[in-house]
Amino acid sequence: MDSYARLLAAIRRPYATERFNRLYGHREGSLAFQITRYSRLVKAHEDIFHDNQAPLYMVSAPGRTEIGGNHTDHNNGCVLAAAVNLDTLACVSKTEGMTVRIHSEGYPELVVDLTDMDAKEEEKGTSAALVRGVARGLRDRGFQVGGFHAAVVSSVMGGSGLSSSAAYEVMISRIFEALYNGKEMDATSRAQLSQYAENEYFGKPSGLMDQMACSTGGLVNIDFKGQPKVKPLQYNFASHGYQLVVVAPGGSHDNLTDEYAAIRTEMQDVASFFGEKTLRGVRPEQLLQNMQAICRRFSERAVLRAMHFFQENERVKQQVHALQLDDLPAFFAAVNASGKSSWTLLQNIYPAGSTSQALALALALSETLLQGKGACRVHGGGFAGTTLNFVPEDMVNAFVSGMEQAFGPGCCVVLDVRQDGPCTVFTSEEN
Repeated sequence: MDSYARLLAAIRRPYATERFNRLYGHREGSLAFQITRYSRLVKAHEDIFHDNQAPLYMVSAPGRTEIGGNHTDHNNGCVLAAAVNLDTLACVSKTEGMTVRIHSEGYPELVVDLTDMDAKEEEKGTSAALVRGVARGLRDRGFQVGGFHAAVVSSVMGGSGLSSSAAYEVMISRIFEALYNGKEMDATSRAQLSQYAENEYFGKPSGLMDQMACSTGGLVNIDFKGQPKVKPLQYNFASHGYQLVVVAPGGSHDNLTDEYAAIRTEMQDVASFFGEKTLRGVRPEQLLQNMQAICRRFSERAVLRAMHFFQENERVKQQVHALQLDDLPAFFAAVNASGKSSWTLLQNIYPAGSTSQALALALALSETLLQGKGACRVHGGGFAGTTLNFVPEDMVNAFVSGMEQAFGPGCCVVLDVRQDGPCTVFTSEEN
């Protein structure tokens, strides 16, 4: 029996059900869908690479949802985030040499020569940059890297605010860990090297939240002051009668890097007024006492964004405390306040001067459809992104229908929290 047949057998054995349910939840039809999805990916690897005798690995890395802390991480603030049951999935085999070949569904084949791990200006904004950057980050931390063949498919939609790039980065890291090291690095180190790849190689000045949530798994409260402090939280929204629904009203995060970068830059401009690198080193009263001078040196928008940072940071603490007390009304109040603050202070609902305001419409429509129940907020980077909605179970169908009338079929994704970070789900070597 060759490697492909052995891997397919592992996917279809009875014990696989527990693994699938843990990663993807128990929704009707999910198990059959995932078995088919995994099996097709194995067949794709066989058709493309023909590595019949090489050990094969199925590696999964989750997307993430941001529950609290909109644009706070890059200024060393606090966030509340969770890994979700949408993932980037690879069927992968180790090869001789230092060449990486990745065939991602719907994209041209990617070939990266890792004999050169320096950043390339011409690769910025591409997946090749992420592979090269992750490899360099691992090597610099004493890990081994080398060539591999991978067939990849992703349910983490690009530009969805669910962190497709972070899922991709931590998946690449996990592949190198599995193929060349026989061990896993800690979640924080994996997240940091993934951020390094995105900042220095891909060219996007992201904070660390996305990578941290994808790398850690579960529902986590992260404090980015100093060395990131991660506190897992145990809270099941579904058991309390609520579903997490992400709405994509149209548009993409693509080509908005300058808009995102301006938020971080303006917050740090305000921090620099006080001799600090980030706003976490500044007290809110200092901003109030020096507001006029800061406006003259920078802008009123920079001050508004700083105000958002301080208030949002406190809201994350309120959200965590509310969940610990099982006080959903207080939690939802903080979520709604976050959405309003992103709109009025942070101003990441739509790019400056744009007449397209789909994200603003999605927030307003959500408030109408929820009828005072649940909550809604801006999700992730904003601008042309998504909203996160906490919807009562008995209102989900009506909510999705209302959103689809405005933004078209498929604009809503119902999520579950995934407890696991990146992992090797199956191998062809299993008995």
